[in-house]
Amino acid sequence: MTEVSIERLTKVFGSSRAVDGISLRIADGEFISLLGPSGCGKTTTLKMIAGFEPVSDGAIRFDGSDVVNVPAEKRDIGMVFQNYALFPHMTVAQNLAFGLEMRKVAKPEMEERIARVLDMVQLGGYAERYPNQLSGGQQQRVALARALVIEPRILLLDEPLANLDAKLREEMRVFIRDLQRRVGITTVYVTHDQAEAMTMSDRVVVMFGGRIAQMGAPADIYEKPETLEVAEFVGQVNLIKGRVTSVEAGEAQISTVFGTVAVPDRGIARPNMTATLALR
Repeated sequence: MTEVSIERLTKVFGSSRAVDGISLRIADGEFISLLGPSGCGKTTTLKMIAGFEPVSDGAIRFDGSDVVNVPAEKRDIGMVFQNYALFPHMTVAQNLAFGLEMRKVAKPEMEERIARVLDMVQLGGYAERYPNQLSGGQQQRVALARALVIEPRILLLDEPLANLDAKLREEMRVFIRDLQRRVGITTVYVTHDQAEAMTMSDRVVVMFGGRIAQMGAPADIYEKPETLEVAEFVGQVNLIKGRVTSVEAGEAQISTVFGTVAVPDRGIARPNMTATLALR
């Protein structure tokens, strides 16, 4: 598969920096989520990776090769959209065939790929159905199959579960993660839903105001938030103000209205420093 490297990536709209100099590396076969509120720059970042949005500054590299000036159709990416973007006048098989026809794949190979990928997404008997004959979850799986049938280097998903009900979203989270592990494709997933990011990802990138606030394994983001903004955004949290009274042997003593609390020191605590305890 493919390693993706982003260096000082920037997108400017007029006087506004939608994405402000972010850098990250996505390992071959890794599932990474861009998580943040509306307007944080996550979808703009995804569009720049896909080639749908011009880059104002910075570099995007696939396996070390800069693709900033490579058009979207030549980046060899599979894209799944929030609204599925299926052709309503085409059958499931025809929807999947479209990208293969554009790539001039021979008909026998095309038929083999379509059958294999439909089986992969558990829609083997649905090839001749039209999108309006499918449930929301089935349409989403067709969209996923269409992205995978072209055998892309990278899979990009832009809030793909936003239009599904809560139960179906939960089922599709498990389905997509399991499928990604079986295929082993490098995946970038955009969402504002913390549960999606935390349960599906190898790593989570939390974004605010066009910048990366924190990135790491889901457990680290949840248990060791580096800022109050991250702590408040990811999961439910109670915040208690206090003051550091002492730091000793890797432990900080924090005085609060509820008494003194001992917490591990990460090397930043100083006596008399104000502090905030985040309790989950």
